[in-house]
Amino acid sequence: MLWACNGLISGAAAQALNMAVSNRPGRATDLDHPPRLGDLGEPRLRVLRGSLLGSQRHLSFTEPTQPPEAARVAPPPPSCEAVMNLAMDLRKSQHAGTLVVMPTTPDRIRSLIHDSGVSQAALSTELGLDPTKLSKSLNGARRFTSVELAQIAEHFGVTVDWILTGEEPPMATAARAFQGSSPERAVSEAARLVELRQSAARLGYPKAWHPVPVRSSAARAVDQGTELAAEATGRVAAMGLDVLAVDLAAVVEAAFGVDVCLTQLGEGFDGLAAATDEAKIIVAAVTPVAYRQRFTIAHELGHLLAADDQGVHADQDIFGGDRRDPTEMRANAFAAAFLMPEHLVRGAVSAGFSETEFAALSVRLFVSPSALAHRLANLRLIDEMTRDRWRVMSAATAARMAGASTALAAATAYSTESRQPGLLARDLFSAYLDEKTTLRPYARLLGVGAEQLRSDLEREGEG
Repeated sequence: MLWACNGLISGAAAQALNMAVSNRPGRATDLDHPPRLGDLGEPRLRVLRGSLLGSQRHLSFTEPTQPPEAARVAPPPPSCEAVMNLAMDLRKSQHAGTLVVMPTTPDRIRSLIHDSGVSQAALSTELGLDPTKLSKSLNGARRFTSVELAQIAEHFGVTVDWILTGEEPPMATAARAFQGSSPERAVSEAARLVELRQSAARLGYPKAWHPVPVRSSAARAVDQGTELAAEATGRVAAMGLDVLAVDLAAVVEAAFGVDVCLTQLGEGFDGLAAATDEAKIIVAAVTPVAYRQRFTIAHELGHLLAADDQGVHADQDIFGGDRRDPTEMRANAFAAAFLMPEHLVRGAVSAGFSETEFAALSVRLFVSPSALAHRLANLRLIDEMTRDRWRVMSAATAARMAGASTALAAATAYSTESRQPGLLARDLFSAYLDEKTTLRPYARLLGVGAEQLRSDLEREGEG
């Protein structure tokens, strides 16, 4: 399929060209003349060495009987109707040519260099590349190294995936699909993290995804979530970790190999889970409501462990979503059972369990009084009347009643701080230390300039 990108190939041209090459063996079509400037409705396209070049998506043309015509300036671009007619003319033509997506990494890099207006020599100097090696790589006599690919991708503002394959990662497409919607910022952040994780994998640092067995044969989604949580809490305990730790993100990363990011997502959006073959990502909003952030992390972990989505699962409101959706019911049940393990809850509740003890348990588990009240009622440890009375208690009131305001303050301090994924940070920095890539991927993760980061690291070394 041929793609339109950044407005450089008009939608009508892309549609016409798709029609021209679809359903033909080898994606061949009949061409009377090689493409010329303006023929596709975009004067900025040009023919160079037999290739029709754009900035990010490329078409190559090979003519078996004669060399391509020289590029020449076209008149103003034709109408959409003219472009469609051009496609029809191409299909009716008698001698065969081949119209394909530009096939090689050197082709794509050469086009980036050409479109930028810089020379190979200037690019070599700017990126610190050996001019002879760059020339050999562009001519196919030498393979680009992973470091060189990372530098070139960073310089031209494209992904290494696109340079290698000519295709954007699925998450980049998802980010565009969510543009203008509430999840836009979260999906864009997830796309960025997936791209960096894929880069780490190519450099020899793949994700360490460790799911738990999904053994449940229960019919109800709630029961499935509860049983999945039992497997997950068992994993956490076996590793000597504690689900009651303030830094829940670090626990999830260590136990399951998920990259967890805490960042500003805008008002009214809790978080999302993103899954690809190379990455498992949780993005949760920073918020002064500490217990809500913890529930979001656990909820998204439930989606990942249950393999609910291969792609993006966005949760604008984890408590106000579609309660009839089995995947949401399962994820909520998982979160409740994961954050409030049954053995801990039952061990804390005895005859005469008081409101003050309830408040203290809420603070100890780092969960909201509302969530705890529902959990206790579902386990039949309190009646519905008690549940309804206790669930309206605020987290601040519970902390004051329990004399544990310091604990709530610590949780809130954590939940209001942005956090980049620790595993991904480790892997990208290790790749830099092992001289498999530049400092740029690690700097991109941290959101700082590579030169500034290098300077900071050097100063730290001097100290």
